[in-house]
Amino acid sequence: MPSAVSRWVLLLITTVCFDASLHHLAGLQVDQDIYHFRVLAGDPEWDTVLSSAGFLRARDPELQGPMLLVLRGDSRELSPEVLRNRVGQGWMVILEGLGSLAEAFGFRDTGKRVTIRSVRDLHDPKLDILWERAAELPLASLPTEAQLFSWERWTHAPLVAGYRLGQGGVLWTLCGPGRGGFERFPYLLQALAGLGLQPPFRSRALWAFFDPSYRLRVDLEYFARRWRQIGIAALHVAAWQFWEPDPQRDVFLERLIRECHRAGILVYAWLEFPHVSERFWERFPQWREKTALLQDAHLDWRKLMNLADRDCFETVARDLERLMERFDWDGVNLAELYFESLEGYSSPARFTPMNDGVRKEFRERHGFDPLELFQPEQPRYHARSPESLRLFLEFRVELALRLQRAWMERLVRLRDRWPHLGLALTHVDDRFDNTMRDKIGADAAATLAQAEAMGFTFIVEDPATIWHLGPERYRKLASAYRSLVQRPDRLAVDINIVERYQDVYPTKQQTGTELLSLLHVAAQAFPRVAVYAEHSIRRPDVRWIPSALAVVRRVERGSTGVAVELERPAGVRWKGPVRVDGREWPWEDGEVVWLPAGRYTLSHSSAPPPVRLLDFNGLLLTAAATADGIEFSYEAEARALAILDRKPSSVELDGSLTQLRIEGDEGRWVLFLPRGQHLVSVRVAVPAGGSRLAE
Repeated sequence: MPSAVSRWVLLLITTVCFDASLHHLAGLQVDQDIYHFRVLAGDPEWDTVLSSAGFLRARDPELQGPMLLVLRGDSRELSPEVLRNRVGQGWMVILEGLGSLAEAFGFRDTGKRVTIRSVRDLHDPKLDILWERAAELPLASLPTEAQLFSWERWTHAPLVAGYRLGQGGVLWTLCGPGRGGFERFPYLLQALAGLGLQPPFRSRALWAFFDPSYRLRVDLEYFARRWRQIGIAALHVAAWQFWEPDPQRDVFLERLIRECHRAGILVYAWLEFPHVSERFWERFPQWREKTALLQDAHLDWRKLMNLADRDCFETVARDLERLMERFDWDGVNLAELYFESLEGYSSPARFTPMNDGVRKEFRERHGFDPLELFQPEQPRYHARSPESLRLFLEFRVELALRLQRAWMERLVRLRDRWPHLGLALTHVDDRFDNTMRDKIGADAAATLAQAEAMGFTFIVEDPATIWHLGPERYRKLASAYRSLVQRPDRLAVDINIVERYQDVYPTKQQTGTELLSLLHVAAQAFPRVAVYAEHSIRRPDVRWIPSALAVVRRVERGSTGVAVELERPAGVRWKGPVRVDGREWPWEDGEVVWLPAGRYTLSHSSAPPPVRLLDFNGLLLTAAATADGIEFSYEAEARALAILDRKPSSVELDGSLTQLRIEGDEGRWVLFLPRGQHLVSVRVAVPAGGSRLAE
């Protein structure tokens, strides 16, 4: 295996090369932005492929502007001449299969057949792509100008290819995308991007879990900018890696937080109790949790501590305060505080908690030692009395709730010293998979009630047992949890982007259309989406994730501008200054205009406002340009970061002049704003002659 240093050098080189290729592709774009698609003929799952990236179904057949059009290779809906003309004007056409129409564009049937099961793709050539069912399909020949995107692994038979034509492009596939829109070709959207198609919308509300073990030797400034481009709003950093002071690691985290703030990203301390840290485990062997075999509970990577022990609890609480003092955290995420294991009581080697204190408390309450349930020589083991086992499983749930409440109360108290802190609790779902309660002691409904009462954002985590299921599960999850809360806007969902242990196709880890579909449906169902983990997002997906997360209801071009309707805040591609509903709009960065949820009409403006809001991390409610600055209102569950292109000369908060933290340099200034709901007025020094807005 390569050394750690060489692995990180390779990672950085590969990333830079990949991003350079993205930059090259960005120059090959159609002249007009495409927002809509229509499937005239072809596999109905094309609808899933295109909508997963944010494209909207075209309902008006006379819709203005170009669109994505899907046709079978033997379709007769449009003649080749009409279709070629539309592509030349900026349309993107997808041809599925072979036939006279495909042949008119150079994709011909050779008369031979080929069996397809194992596939390779240009966007990730080393990725194993395996079809669940092999298919015998025609062998096609391609026009000389076509770029091959996907092929059969052994024969190199072409499966997906395309080329530019005029202002648009033609993408051809040998067959439809199949079940779920990704059964056969994960990277169809990436192929369209290679022909110049741009993601239509943007979201910047993603939360991501971050393990520094994968990023210790990378350029943090570069990665922070890249994370924000993906749409990451908050990075939840593995706090156990920094639990005890360490000069080298502390410098890394200080730089990470600083670069994240400059990029507009919040940084949360991600706790994984009852794991505290490696050194904590070594320092305090007397507080190690025990399994039902009375072994130290070192399970997978986690080394579990007995937080029910009062001395252990208080020591961890003091260490946590020191951790908060050492770094400029924006929030804390209390994650997965319950017990092992996913096999439940059927796996004594992983079943917790079985420390002396827990056993004593249970014995005093119920008259027997729960260890007897796992010892073959004991009567309770042989009978495996359902009543006895149920007593301990319920006791275990109650204990998890007690620990969660105690730690949430401690985190709330941290706000006495750090009032800007955001608070989150990550908890595995037990509504969709109701076996979780007995397996790990999780009671989501009871925990959610506690979390909501204390002002936490509640992040519902997919249990591993359903990682192989499709995106529609997120609508069901959201429905189940919305009925339990007063504030549905404080709900979030955590999607695990990992190699799954189930038999899954076409890839072990979610990527391409499968990942984008998961994110898109989750973003429609939940106000906030989180992913585990930042490092597991594959490079071909980076470009499309922000658009998949955007929830846009309508976009229409008209003679006076572009009408948009957004369910949640989002960005729309836009060059230069912009007016929103006839007024100068300050929240734009020269490439994208950013908008709160609602309905708007966008039109071009002749000059920029006095100061631009390049980026904003909270929930922007209103914004307006003034003669010498901008005014906006917002709501934020942690402190908010406003990125301005000019340094403020003064800032008013809720009508009063205030001294707020401002960091940055020429062209990019970070304004740190308090948690809660506030009105902000920013003024800048206006050049001689005054602002155009004052005229």
